[in-house]
Amino acid sequence: MVQLVLMRHGQSEWNAANRFNGWIDTRLSAIGIAQAQAAGAAIAAADIEFSASYSSALTRTIMTLNELLLAANQAYVSQVKTWRLNERHYGILQGENKDEMKAKYGADQVQLWRRSYDVLPPAAPSYQPAVTIDGKTYPAFDRRYNQVPYGQLPLTENIRTTLDRVRPLWEGELAPQLRAGRNLLIVAHGTSIRALTKLIEGLTPQEITQVEIANGKPIVYNLDAELNILKKETLAVPD
Repeated sequence: MVQLVLMRHGQSEWNAANRFNGWIDTRLSAIGIAQAQAAGAAIAAADIEFSASYSSALTRTIMTLNELLLAANQAYVSQVKTWRLNERHYGILQGENKDEMKAKYGADQVQLWRRSYDVLPPAAPSYQPAVTIDGKTYPAFDRRYNQVPYGQLPLTENIRTTLDRVRPLWEGELAPQLRAGRNLLIVAHGTSIRALTKLIEGLTPQEITQVEIANGKPIVYNLDAELNILKKETLAVPD
């Protein structure tokens, strides 16, 4: 048996501010840091030991991973940071207040853009290295993506296109390690974890749109040598 743990990052600054985040690089809130620490304690209590860990290239997952591994007494575990695990790009919605976008475009349209499997939000007009919101500047498409092949960085995404981005990582790196008996921890985002969930569980497009991924809740898969699911559970951590 091998174990895989998936977790969405702790609450970010923009989760707390009710803004669409996507590829814009925000940090954890104080609540998010506490969530990551609590998740690490739960993993330690469950006696789960990792061979390697992965996060997206975004600070909120990296902060979560660091706090989690420290609390789990596994700060020494290797970390891989990859853009393939980034949150979906929300197009023109990125950086915007969710309630204001519902008022502007209608709640049904915004929900369709947010959760549809294959409907894309309108694309952002350009790649910006940073954005400024309420007087504060946040990194966006900066030098961390210099090695990404031309044309692969998005200006809008949905679940399907995020899945297309995540699949090479799953098939080429994550699944082979799991088959070799290496326990893995992956800290990512709501949509990139949905993409992994669909690949692991073989869900339909309709089924995956109904899957909710909470901040800071470790999802533990026990898998056999062929990556069939023996057990799936979400560890109990304080809200």
